[in-house]
Amino acid sequence: MPSTRRRTLAVATVAVAAVVAAVALPLFQPWRLFTGKVVDEALPGADPISMTTSSTAPPTISGGRRQTPAATPLQTPPSTPATTTATTTASAPRQLAKGSFITHEHRTTGTASVLELPNGSRVLRLEALATSDGPDLEVWLSDAKVVEGRPGWHVFDDGRYRSLGQLKGNQGNQNYAIPADVDLTALRSVSIWCNRFNVSFGAAALT
Repeated sequence: MPSTRRRTLAVATVAVAAVVAAVALPLFQPWRLFTGKVVDEALPGADPISMTTSSTAPPTISGGRRQTPAATPLQTPPSTPATTTATTTASAPRQLAKGSFITHEHRTTGTASVLELPNGSRVLRLEALATSDGPDLEVWLSDAKVVEGRPGWHVFDDGRYRSLGQLKGNQGNQNYAIPADVDLTALRSVSIWCNRFNVSFGAAALT
């Protein structure tokens, strides 16, 4: 009888563990601690465009023969062909604000900067970002203060915030368009925010 009870208890324990694993693994995705994605997007804005043109008077052809002007002792040497170089340089993006990431729930380093492009649009650029991979990570602009050493639980969603979309990669350089209606005088911080657990992996104050 005791052996039967032990067998029943073991079966029940295995069944409960299987259910917990089936729920917890997709939720927590612990393997994300050992995975990552590198993104390397170029700095927004066009590179300079250089155009070089040359002009020279070709010799005339008469009666099937190539004719060149007769030289005289007083004639000056032919001048070097005229070369015209036109360079058009696109305006570089203008930096409006910048900050360095600090660590919250996961070690996070890199910089965040707000750039204004020549057409007036704005972009949040993350450079040399390095943080942990995780489930449902987004890039948020927020009005929350970035406090050194403070855990990021339930901080950046307490006030005003705006998501700029899913984090493209947990490492590298990447750009995020800032909608025209976003007030950057109010939203002065950026967070790598985990929607699944309402926690900031890391954040930067934009100054």
